[in-house]
Amino acid sequence: MNETSDPLQANATASPHRSAGLRLSIMMFLQYAVWGVWLPFMANYLQAPPQQGGLGFSGGQIGWILGLAGSIGAIAAPFIAGQIADRYMNAERALALLLLLGGIVKIVLAEQTSYAAWLWLSVIYSVLYMPTLALTNSIAFANLDDPERKFPPVRALGTIGWIVASVAFPLIWMKTDVHLVGYWPFLDGTALADGIPRIADAVTVAGVLSIIYALYSLMLPKTPPSKDVKNPLAFAEAFGMFLRLDLLLLTVIALLISMIHQCYFFRTGPYLENAIGFNVSDVPSVMAIGQISEIVVLAVLGLFLKKLGYKWVLVLGALSYALRYGIFAQVLASAQPSQAVVQAAMALHGLNYGFFFAGSFLYVEKVSPENIRHSAQTVFGIIILGLGPVVAGFYNQFFDRYTDAAGHQQYQQFWFTQAGIALVSMIILLLLFYPKKEKSDV
Repeated sequence: MNETSDPLQANATASPHRSAGLRLSIMMFLQYAVWGVWLPFMANYLQAPPQQGGLGFSGGQIGWILGLAGSIGAIAAPFIAGQIADRYMNAERALALLLLLGGIVKIVLAEQTSYAAWLWLSVIYSVLYMPTLALTNSIAFANLDDPERKFPPVRALGTIGWIVASVAFPLIWMKTDVHLVGYWPFLDGTALADGIPRIADAVTVAGVLSIIYALYSLMLPKTPPSKDVKNPLAFAEAFGMFLRLDLLLLTVIALLISMIHQCYFFRTGPYLENAIGFNVSDVPSVMAIGQISEIVVLAVLGLFLKKLGYKWVLVLGALSYALRYGIFAQVLASAQPSQAVVQAAMALHGLNYGFFFAGSFLYVEKVSPENIRHSAQTVFGIIILGLGPVVAGFYNQFFDRYTDAAGHQQYQQFWFTQAGIALVSMIILLLLFYPKKEKSDV
């Protein structure tokens, strides 16, 4: 398709930055909707016994399915996303190819019931999906004229996509009652007290949505590979950059924060259901409070970066983790844990993700040479989405030993440990992290 025959491209010619911003925002919406439609309550489905419609996997098995799969995908990312997008193929085409293949794998995964099938298909899906997280960041950075100011609002549409997908699915499908039949012909009329049997359908929805998103990706702004090549292996040059003191320290802290962040998704769904008393179909809505706050934080992140600088934004991000997890643990000291307090603590998720993770990716972009920007993002993604989940798999499994006399999981030790790790991370950043200011410092 030539540029004059493409209405989106024609509009981009008239107002390039506005058109690119809109298309990139839709990209982020779809990117995180694909993820958000299944992840928030997947642990509930995998853990629930078969007689309740779940698969009956142990906490350790769930950690490996959600953690090991994610880590392998993230470790593969520099060799897939970074190398291809920095050297061989337009980033938007690489994104479309990965999403198409990932959608097919997800549809197949939805029909599986064995631990081995879930583990290995999840690994394959992760190898295809995880590189797309860095690719979308790179595409956005490459096509926004002022990334530090304009990326956070664009990325906020990803959070909105997560919220819409994670809340709409349970409201439409998991709470189906007989009175809806006739209005929604795809509903089967079964009245469910617990929506666990239908969580598997979210995996199918994610697969279909991924294929739709793949087609949309072909309409994104063209993002060709760099022509200024110093090293044919882009990821090798990017790995070397992370030996610099500021990036090395940030990488170590990101590993710790990533570990406790990943375990949040392993444990929060069952915690809300079994310890705090929420219905499983309400879990995504409760967790969406955090995503709503994330939108607010991302909208003003650029302002905080200019006023406070990267160091203090990252420090506050780590501190917010300590506060949130500390509250999750403390409410369990009461015989009747307060759902309202837990919901309020969920709002700290905006600071968690926006200040620490979005701030970290922006810092890496700020100090990376242009010719390895895709690979620098994916190398940093190895830490957040690769090594972090591997460590989280072992760490998460350790807490299976904390149960009461009836065999029910006890969560207080887990959340206090999470809070302690975040507090140590904050102190290290405060004392030792000194950001570089310009790309020329690399």
